[in-house]
Amino acid sequence: MSAQAGLSHADAQAGATIAKNGTGSVAACMQCHGANGEGQAAAGFPRLAGQNRDYLAKQLADFKAKLRTNPLMQPIASALSTAQMNDVADYYASLPAWKPGPGIASSTAQTTRGAQLAHQGNWDKGMPACFACHGENGAGIAPHFPGIAGQNATYIASQLKDWQTGARLNDPQGLMKAVADKLSAADISAVSAYLENPK
Repeated sequence: MSAQAGLSHADAQAGATIAKNGTGSVAACMQCHGANGEGQAAAGFPRLAGQNRDYLAKQLADFKAKLRTNPLMQPIASALSTAQMNDVADYYASLPAWKPGPGIASSTAQTTRGAQLAHQGNWDKGMPACFACHGENGAGIAPHFPGIAGQNATYIASQLKDWQTGARLNDPQGLMKAVADKLSAADISAVSAYLENPK
C-alpha cells in the first residue's frame, strides 16, 4: 500500500470494484489503465497507481465539468457520482507507486537533455525544473502536482502538447501552459523519455 494516509478501506474496495468491473454505465477502468493501474504506454493511457487521491479525484471532476477534455474520459466521468469518483481515486492511490527500474532505454541525448529539464529547468527561457513543482524526483505534491516519474512518455508528451495548444487548461494559475510554451518539440521528446524512467 502507498503512503496515502487516511484512506478508507471500504472506499478503496468500492473503487476497486469500479476499476475492475465498471458500473452499469461505465466500463472497467482497467481496460485502459491496466490491471494494476500501470497504464498502457503504447496507447498513451496514463499510470494511475500510487497517484495522489486528491489529484485523481480533481481530474475526474474536471472531466465531468468539461474543464478537461478527452472523448474517452468525459462520458465515463460524467456517469460517476462524486462518491464513486472519490472511491476510484482512493483505490488507485492505495496501489504501489512507481519505483525506478530497468524501464525503456532512451538515447543518451534524450536522457541528458531530459534530465537537465527535469532537474534544472531552462533558465535561459525562464523555465523552472519539472521537479520544482512536481516534487523530489517527480513523486508529486498534492493536490495539484501529480507524480510524473514513471509516467509513460506517450502520455507526458501528449499532455505537454495539449497545454501548448490550449486543449488542456485545468492547471493551477496556467503554470503548465507557461512551461509547455517554452518547450521545443525536441525538448518534449527528451523530457518525456526521461520521465518514463528517471535515474
